Amino acid sequence: MQLATWNINSLTVRLPQVLDWLAANPVDVLALQELKLSDDKFPAQAFADIGYQAQCFGQKTYNGVALLSKAPASDVIRNIPGFADEQSRVLCATIDGVRVIGAYFPNGQEPGSEKFAYKMRWLDALRDWVRTEMASHPQLVLMGDYNITLDDADVWDPVGLRETIHCTTEERTHLQALIGLGLCDAVRLFPQPEKNYSWWDYRDLAFRRNRGLRIDHILISDALKARSTACGIDKAPRKNERPSDHAPVVLTLA
Repeated sequence: MQLATWNINSLTVRLPQVLDWLAANPVDVLALQELKLSDDKFPAQAFADIGYQAQCFGQKTYNGVALLSKAPASDVIRNIPGFADEQSRVLCATIDGVRVIGAYFPNGQEPGSEKFAYKMRWLDALRDWVRTEMASHPQLVLMGDYNITLDDADVWDPVGLRETIHCTTEERTHLQALIGLGLCDAVRLFPQPEKNYSWWDYRDLAFRRNRGLRIDHILISDALKARSTACGIDKAPRKNERPSDHAPVVLTLA
């Protein structure tokens, strides 16, 4: 079983790229973020034509998440229960016995801003909810665009970017608190290349110069850790014409 996450930064623009990637990488589950379209505009038939069922939680212009799967999805939840939120950020379902949470974490803009305070509240609510989900679903994966680096190894310039957005102590403390629930970073279970990033700015030739951040993560429960055989970042789509600024992260389970 393979599960993947990919912030595609507009499904309207990059639908052909997603379809091409799935043709070359027929994963069982793909979590998408930043659809930037409403549910009525979601191209469900295009995915059905290549064998994928789709759960969508869209939003016009901003945000929006989806889960594509070969097997049926059940017990679907949209956004964090009990947390009032007008933004479409979380989609959760059980697929082939695995509880899959696909999430687009808030960016936060900058420390001290109102958006940063929202991010902190959102992360508190997410952690409390994930704890309850784990109690009911031992096989759980939380994957998506976290907009947080785990530590300095996830940052091309850890000194210059220290305590800037994605790299603040507050954000990383929240990410460690999620891991503290009994989750682990699937990418770091396996050998990776140095300077291994999942996002690169469109400006200043950042991808060509590998000036990136690893902010797209797959966290898995102990039950899935025991089944994991590989996890890595597929940088190939970042070389496309008009690419997303993110690359897919792919987890393989026995």
